[in-house]
Amino acid sequence: MTEEILNNHAIILNEYNPNLVRAILGLKISKRELRELNGNEVLIRMEAAPCNPSDIAFIRGGYNIKKKLPAIPGFEGAGVVVKTGDNDQSLSGKRVSSFTQSDADGTWAEYFISKAEDCIVIKDGLNFEQAASLSINPFTAYGLVEMALNNNCSAIIQNAGGGQIAAFIRTLADLKGLQTINIVRKEESANSLKAAGVSHVLDSSRINFKEELKTLAFQLNATMAFDAVGSEQTGILLQAMPPRAKVVLYGGLAGGLIGGIEPFDIIFRDKKLIGFNLTEWRSAKSKADFEKISNQLQDWMIGGVLKSQIQAIFKLDEVVNGLRTYIKSMSAGKILFVP
Repeated sequence: MTEEILNNHAIILNEYNPNLVRAILGLKISKRELRELNGNEVLIRMEAAPCNPSDIAFIRGGYNIKKKLPAIPGFEGAGVVVKTGDNDQSLSGKRVSSFTQSDADGTWAEYFISKAEDCIVIKDGLNFEQAASLSINPFTAYGLVEMALNNNCSAIIQNAGGGQIAAFIRTLADLKGLQTINIVRKEESANSLKAAGVSHVLDSSRINFKEELKTLAFQLNATMAFDAVGSEQTGILLQAMPPRAKVVLYGGLAGGLIGGIEPFDIIFRDKKLIGFNLTEWRSAKSKADFEKISNQLQDWMIGGVLKSQIQAIFKLDEVVNGLRTYIKSMSAGKILFVP
């Protein structure tokens, strides 16, 4: 490796802290020497890496994955492969998006080591700003809508309706003829979605929200809900839905335990709570099927059918200001870190 690469600059997490402000203030930029590549690994010169809710949970120590500290955060990003291991040279020089949840350094850095199988080759028409968020949100939305179609749903409910995954789900559901009921937690967010032409928007802060949700769920026969929040809202979703409905938990934005589930809904009305794990969904796909889905998603992104909303771009040494901007208004879009 060259001296430039050995002097790789990265955002460093030295300590997990459940206090979000302290967790953010504890992040520092530093030099981090890169190890040699294993046979199935590639070295990526990073061009852009987003912050996702999972990254926030990670630096607080509340995510499913904990790495040996000090560690570099960041689960996904995009860049150019500048070196490959001995096993496969096919990605050399390629523009790629990478996603990893292994116990390894993350993408908030100038350079990132990824397994070759965790890389997606980026089409020429897709810029790095959009490709940086290719590996998680678009595939999550695709997998969830695929699940709804496989369960013969005609309508779905989703919370965190102002978020990026929710926006992707609305677009994909519309393409497949599915209706969506979109839950947000502020009147301002509800008005914004309605102004954008989104149908069936509910504000969970309203006094009669539960009654409104149940009425609409039965009216549209919404038999599947996508829950990004958890906590008490999981139970609210289940109670509002028709018999034999399913709530699919794919996030935990509330940061607590799920609750409020009516036992008789499970026993006598055959309602179910299941989970969605992107890594397992991806591993269950054949290489050919996954590449087909990837190509379709990238074509939609190049054509503007799907688009990641980006509110701001920050240099690595602006990490504190960047994360403050993001948590102040996550629904405003992604932030990106660039070298």
